[in-house]
Amino acid sequence: MLEVVGLSKSFPLAKPRRRGPPPGPPDPREDGRLFHAIRDIEFTVPSGAIVGLLGPNGAGKTTLLRVLSTALRPSTGTASFDGIDIVRDPLAVRRTLGFLSGNTGLYGRLTPRELLAYFGGLHGLRGEALTRRIEELSGLMRMGDYLDRRNDTLSAGMKQKVSIARTLMHDPSIVVFDEPTTGLDVAAAETILRLVQRCRDQGKTVLLSTHHMHEVARVCDRVVVIHQGRMCFSGTVDQMREHGGDRALDRALLSIIGLDAEGEATRA
Repeated sequence: MLEVVGLSKSFPLAKPRRRGPPPGPPDPREDGRLFHAIRDIEFTVPSGAIVGLLGPNGAGKTTLLRVLSTALRPSTGTASFDGIDIVRDPLAVRRTLGFLSGNTGLYGRLTPRELLAYFGGLHGLRGEALTRRIEELSGLMRMGDYLDRRNDTLSAGMKQKVSIARTLMHDPSIVVFDEPTTGLDVAAAETILRLVQRCRDQGKTVLLSTHHMHEVARVCDRVVVIHQGRMCFSGTVDQMREHGGDRALDRALLSIIGLDAEGEATRA
């Protein structure tokens, strides 16, 4: 279970705003010398559920995920994974969390088998247990044909499958996927979506950040929408449709964040 309570993260602005009229509308996240990337985020993801994290580029989703992964320390508030607090015990959080970031890289000179063995070893897997886990994930992700090829020779879809297998090596109870299907073909994306659903079926807590509304409709139990650093909606997919006033999720999302179909503001 993931519980997020009053989570905020601010950064000092590089330069104070110049005197005179601003070049455009003021950014509501700027406050004096601080930029508030996220403010007062609160939501809960129960075990055995998939929650979609939605919002436009620059909304604060990546900052939120980095705070949850303990890569960044929150300015205020906290979150807990299965009761483990990200501020008080970040090392324990990392043991229970699987995190696939948007820029997860691979060691190009290693093969997928070698890379998985390396990260499995970091999580304490040894001998037959390590071998079985690699074979299990290789079969699940359909990686058998390239398990012993160098990573720098693999396609984008192959690399993403290896990254996901790496994320799951230690069988985490909570998994965060940051846009896992972006740039992939239909077959690779289908394999990954089935894997996301499998995580839920195994009782894992899953947080899925995506821009693809068909993925939200297909796999998500609940959604959280962030815009300009603040949470502006939390509920089921059907509640999102009702709240946005449109059965099409993409248009419902635009309505929730206050934009029309052309990206123009519909409210002040």
